[in-house]
Amino acid sequence: MNLMSQIDIGVVIVNYNTKTLLRRCLASLLRNEGVRFQVCVVDNASQDGSADMVAEDFPGVALQRNPVNVGYPAANNQGLRYLGFPGPSAPRYALLLNADTEVPPDALAKVVAFADQHADAGVVGPKLVRLDGSLDLACRRSFPTPRIAFYRMVGLSKIFPRSRIFGQYNLTYLDEDMTAEVDSVVGAFMLVRREAMVDVGLLDETFFMYGEDLDWAYRIKRAGWHVYYYPEVTVLHVKRAASRQNPQARVEFWRSMEIFYRKHYAAGTSPLVHFAILSVVRLLTRWTAWRVHLLQR
Repeated sequence: MNLMSQIDIGVVIVNYNTKTLLRRCLASLLRNEGVRFQVCVVDNASQDGSADMVAEDFPGVALQRNPVNVGYPAANNQGLRYLGFPGPSAPRYALLLNADTEVPPDALAKVVAFADQHADAGVVGPKLVRLDGSLDLACRRSFPTPRIAFYRMVGLSKIFPRSRIFGQYNLTYLDEDMTAEVDSVVGAFMLVRREAMVDVGLLDETFFMYGEDLDWAYRIKRAGWHVYYYPEVTVLHVKRAASRQNPQARVEFWRSMEIFYRKHYAAGTSPLVHFAILSVVRLLTRWTAWRVHLLQR
C-alpha cells in the first residue's frame, strides 16, 4: 500500500522570511497526536535562513526550496503535488497552514474528527485569534459579492457589525464560538477534503497572494461541498508576518479582488455597475501602488 494512503493529513506550509515564527509553528504542529500527518514546507526564496533551519532542526519535515518567490498559491500547489494531491493515493485531507500560526496539540485530531463526522464538508477552518486574544475576523467570511464588498468599502460593516445585512463580509453577527456553515474560511488554516480537490483541482495560480483561498472555497461550494467554521479548535495567528515585509502585498490585495470579481461575478453584473466596480478597484490599485512607490524611495 502506498504510504501516503495511510496518512490522514498532508500539511503544506508556505514560508517567506518568517524563520522564528516558522520554528514555533512547526514545533507546535509536531506536538499533535491522534492523527497521522506529513508536513511539507515550501520556502519562497527566504533570505533569513528559514530553509536551513527547517533542514537542520526538523529533519522529518519535507522541504522544497524555491529560487524565487513564486507566490502563495503556486507554492501551496507545489507542496500539495509533492504530497500527491489531488490523486487517489494522497492523504485524506490537505491542510494549508501559515507559518505565523501556532496550533494546540489536539487541533489536527479535532478538525479531522469533525470532517469525518460531516461527510458533506469540503473545507473546515478553526477559530483564529490574534496575539491580543481578539478574533481574526478573516477566519469566517462571506464571498465578496459586489453588494457585500460595497458595504465593506463604505464602512457599513463596521458601523453595523451585528447586522445580518451589513455584517456579512466577516459574518460579525454570528457568535464566534458557534460552529457554522459559511462561504469561506481563511488559508491560514484551511483543511480541504481530497475528494473536493479531485472535483475542482488545486489553487488558481492566477492569484499571487490573497483571494486564492476565497476562490478555492467558491469552487468547492459550487461543486456541492460545504464549508464549515469550527471554533472548537482555536489557533493563534500572528497575521501578515510575511506580507508586511513586502509592501507590494498591498497592491496584490486589490489585484486579487479584481481577479476574483472578473472570474465569478462580472458576467452577471450590469454594464454600469461593472464599469463602476472596475473603476474603483483600479483606482485603489494605482493609489496603493503609488503609496508603495513612495515608501520604497
